[in-house]
Amino acid sequence: MVLDCFPENVLIDILSYLNVRELVRNSRVCRRWRQLVKDQRLWRTVDLSSWNGLTSRVLWVLLRQYLGHGLRCLRLRGLLLSARRGAFLTESWLQALRSKCPRLRRLCLQYTDLRSLRSCRLLPASLQVLELRSCEVSPGFFSQDPEAGGKAAASAVAIETLVLDGVPSFSDQHLCGLSTWQQLSRLELRDLGRVSAGGVRRCVPPGAQTLARLTHLELGTWRYAQMVALGLGKGWPGLEALTLGGNEVSPGLLSVSRLQDLRWLRLRACRLNTKTVLRCCRSLKQLRKLELADL
Repeated sequence: MVLDCFPENVLIDILSYLNVRELVRNSRVCRRWRQLVKDQRLWRTVDLSSWNGLTSRVLWVLLRQYLGHGLRCLRLRGLLLSARRGAFLTESWLQALRSKCPRLRRLCLQYTDLRSLRSCRLLPASLQVLELRSCEVSPGFFSQDPEAGGKAAASAVAIETLVLDGVPSFSDQHLCGLSTWQQLSRLELRDLGRVSAGGVRRCVPPGAQTLARLTHLELGTWRYAQMVALGLGKGWPGLEALTLGGNEVSPGLLSVSRLQDLRWLRLRACRLNTKTVLRCCRSLKQLRKLELADL
């Protein structure tokens, strides 16, 4: 074959333009191509969200034959809206993923049922970013015992960024569970009907169960009553970036003046008048960046 004349690095670059299914098919061409496809440079960012018919069996095949120490980002689409349903991410698969992919930093799940998983500690300990979009979670999924020692302490959540978009089962109880996440600095909440303004206020430091290390917070598409009651207590020490989105943002701006450490304010997909924005910004002495998107 003509391609056999090319050096390995050139072939790796060519193969990098293929998606996962195409890579797997090309691995069956010959022994050399199989070795090339298994090169971990091709498996740093793996997007399986567009793979129709993805099952737990396929996940096991990919993990055993292709995924390895090179994996940094993994995107999956589950079976939550599929007629097939059934188990998708199992505890055994996640344990194998933790072992084979120790450098995994970002995990993005869409339409995935996580209610069979007891705790978030089953996720790879190397994760820094977790995105859940249109997923389902168990009541105690985000909780962990801060006093636990031994193996539980070694597997403590090290996630720094958590994105929750359209997770219908996520409630104030889950939000309270995030207070045990010692590394969490960025939290994005969008389309969460069971999270109340009171639940957010209880996370404001000081307090026994607060998100004291949070520096970035996004509240998207909240209802009018939630924005009116937002409050944010007497302020949120250390909160440097805030994003508000939805049609009812104006009432929420009344509480922003209490965030004296705020440096970046982003207003997205909302209706505002100039007077309201100016009144809000004048009270923020540390504000350095104002971003308006999709107004």
